Amino acid sequence: MAILELTLLPIATETTSVSEYVAAAYDVVKDVTDVEVELTAMGTILTGDIDRLFDLVRQMQEAVFAKGIDRVYTVIKIDDRRDKKGQTKDKLASVTAKLTDK
Repeated sequence: MAILELTLLPIATETTSVSEYVAAAYDVVKDVTDVEVELTAMGTILTGDIDRLFDLVRQMQEAVFAKGIDRVYTVIKIDDRRDKKGQTKDKLASVTAKLTDK
């Protein structure tokens, strides 16, 4: 199972705000049931089968292009761990368990 963090940045918009484009991309995945989806302030985290995630990334990009944008800069980070199933909450729990007050 893979964890993918995605940030889509539309280039040459009329304003510095990108929330309209983020919403369009998020609409693609908000009701998906075979992938865990988490919207964050800096991107969207998808957890699931790697092939499915790549398919969703492409659909999300197309949703931004459909808003009239001619260029989209895409940043993708992937943690594709094959030895066990992982989720973002498991990764956070592991780090939190190791935190100490010093």
